[in-house]
Amino acid sequence: MGPLSIILVIVLVLIELFLIAVVLLQSGKNAGLSGTIAGGAETFFGKNKAKSFEGKLELATKVSATAFIVISIILTLLA
Repeated sequence: MGPLSIILVIVLVLIELFLIAVVLLQSGKNAGLSGTIAGGAETFFGKNKAKSFEGKLELATKVSATAFIVISIILTLLA
């Protein structure tokens, strides 16, 4: 295992831990009956969702999942 592979494995483990934390911080899409009732209002009033904490968590999830997949493919090609 070369130094590049070791560095990529360390980065991959850090991304995995970050991805787990970000997914656990997100709230569920349907929070019972109140989530069902408020769901329609959330889509109408949720124009600024990307600026909210939930929007930032979703973006962090997408970015870290993409990085996880790319680094996993690179590590597979190096093996």
